[in-house]
Amino acid sequence: MSGFIEEAVLQDILNRTNIVEVIGECIPLKKAGRNFKALCPFHREKTPSFVVSVDKQIYHCFGCGAGGNVFGFLMEYERLEFPEVVEQLARRCGVTLPAKRPRDDKAASLAASLYALNELARAFYSSVLFSQQGSRARTYLAGRGITAETAKLFKLGFAPDAWDALIEHARKSNISLGLLEKAGLVVPKETGGFYDRFRNRVIFPIFDVKSSCIGFGARIMDAGTPKYINSPETAVYKKGCTLYGLGAAKDAIKEADRLVLVEGYLDCIIPFQHGIRNIVASLGTALTPDQARLIKRYTSNVVMVYDPDPAGELATIRSLDIFVEEGMQVSVACLPGGYDPDSFVREKGVEALASLIQHAGHLFDYKLKVLAARYNADESEGKAQIAAEMLATIRKFKSAVLRSEYLRRLADRLRVAEGALAQEMAAIKDAPRWTDSEEVSRRAPGAPATEKLLIKLMLEETHLIASLKGRITPQDFQNREIARVVETMFDLVAQGKECETRSLIQHLSQDSLSALVCESAFLPDVSLADKEKILDDCVMRLKKNRLQEGRRHLQDAIRRAEQDGDHDTVERLQHDFIKLIKKGQERT
Repeated sequence: MSGFIEEAVLQDILNRTNIVEVIGECIPLKKAGRNFKALCPFHREKTPSFVVSVDKQIYHCFGCGAGGNVFGFLMEYERLEFPEVVEQLARRCGVTLPAKRPRDDKAASLAASLYALNELARAFYSSVLFSQQGSRARTYLAGRGITAETAKLFKLGFAPDAWDALIEHARKSNISLGLLEKAGLVVPKETGGFYDRFRNRVIFPIFDVKSSCIGFGARIMDAGTPKYINSPETAVYKKGCTLYGLGAAKDAIKEADRLVLVEGYLDCIIPFQHGIRNIVASLGTALTPDQARLIKRYTSNVVMVYDPDPAGELATIRSLDIFVEEGMQVSVACLPGGYDPDSFVREKGVEALASLIQHAGHLFDYKLKVLAARYNADESEGKAQIAAEMLATIRKFKSAVLRSEYLRRLADRLRVAEGALAQEMAAIKDAPRWTDSEEVSRRAPGAPATEKLLIKLMLEETHLIASLKGRITPQDFQNREIARVVETMFDLVAQGKECETRSLIQHLSQDSLSALVCESAFLPDVSLADKEKILDDCVMRLKKNRLQEGRRHLQDAIRRAEQDGDHDTVERLQHDFIKLIKKGQERT
C-alpha cells in the first residue's frame, strides 16, 4: 500500500496530521468523552455510531464496520487513490515528498501539455458551437432534445467543416503540429503535413474525474458513416480506464449509492438532463476491469441499461462477470426492442426509465433469460450450452453461499441434477474450490472476543509483543484475519518499526484488516493493573481453544478412517490424539 514512498515519510505525515481536524472538515463531529462521534458518512443511520479517537488517531463505525486511519478515511470519503491522499495531506501538514525521477518528470510534463492542449481545443470547439458557424449543430442538438443549458454543462462543441480549422487556431498559440498529433487532434497526411481529425461534427469532450479534458468524441449530423469518430489513446486518455460523465455524476452516485451505466454520449446526457444524475457511459466499448474498479470508488451497486439488440446483450453479459469478480452488486434494466436510453426518455418520459431502473432484474435472471432465447433449454445440447455459460458466471462469486444458491436455482431452471452442475463447475479451469466455505466462516464477523481483546492489549502495550511471540503463533488464532494482523505485528516489532494503531494500519493489505484493528482498538478500556493478567488469560484461552479444535479435528479424522476400514491410519491418529491430550494436561 505504501511502497511508492518511504515509510518514514508516511509516518511523518501521520504524526503531523490530526485526524479529528481532517474528518471534522468533512462531517460535523461532536465531543463524546475522550472521542468524537458523528453520523457515519459511509452508510445511512439515524443514531451516531461513527467514532473518531484523538488518542489513537483512527476512526471506526460500530454500524457498518468501516475503520482506519486518516489516509483510509480520505480515500473512502473523497474517493481518491492512495498517492493522491498522501500528496494532499503532505501539502496540508508541510511535509516535502521525495522528488520524482527525471523520467517521471518528463512524463508529467507531456501530460500537462496534453491537458492544456485538450482544454484549448475544447474551448475552441465550444466557441464555434455557440457562434454563427455552429447554428446547424445547435439545431441538430435541439432536435435531439438537448437544451442549450445542458450543452454548456457538458461543454459540447462543434468542429467546423474545414481541414485545418483547429490547426490554424493552435498556431496562434505557437503549438507544434507534433504536440497536436500526440494529443490525437490531427492526422498525418501521406504526402506530408497534417489535417484536423474532427471536421463538421458535434464534439463531446471527455473529462476525467478531476474535470480535466482528456479526449473527444465526434458525431456526424447526417446519415453518413462512421457515425462517431473518437480520440485515439494518448498519454492522458485511456478509453478502458475512463467513463463518460463521471465528473458530473459522481456526487449523485455517492448520494444514491448506485450508478446507472449506459453505452453512449447521448444515452448519458438525455437522462441526466431529465433528472437521472447518477448516470455514466462506458464510451461504447466493452466494460473493462479498470472501469469497474473506477466505479467501485464511488459505489458497489450498478444498474446496466444497454441497448436490447444482440450487440448490447453481448456487451451486458460480458460486463456482468467483471462486476461479479470485483464483488459488486449488478442488475439489468431491460429496454423494449428498438429503444436506447436516449430515445426511450424522449418518447416515453424519464419516469418510465426511472421505473425500469428501480425494478431492474438480477444479473442471474437476465443472463439466463438471454441464454434461454439463444439455446433450446428443452434439449440436452441446449441445456449444456446454457449451463456452461451460467457456471462461468456463478463460479466468479466469492461467497460460497451465493454460489450454492445460484447453482440450486440453475439446476431447478434446467431440470438437471445439482450435483452434475457442481461437477461441471469444479472442472472449469482455475475455478475456486467448491468447499471453501471454511474461508467465509472464519472472517471478521465471527472473530472470537478473546482474539480481538488480545489485539487491543497488544496495540496498547506494544512492549509486550516481542515476549508474546515466544508464547503464541498466528496459527493459534481461529480467525484468519486476526492471525494475519498478529503476524504483521510480530514482523514490525522484529524490524524495529512502529506498531501503534495508525501505523499498523499502513502495513495491512486489506480494508477488512484495518477495520478489524479499529474495531479491536475501540473495545472498552482495561485498567493498567489488570492488563498483564488479562493478557495471560487471553493466551491461555487461545491455547485451550486450539487444543479443543485439534481434538475435534482428530476425532473426525479417526471416525472417517474407521468408516473406511483404514486401521493403520486409525492407530496413527489415536496415537496423535493421546499426545494432544497429554499436551493439554501439561498446559493446565
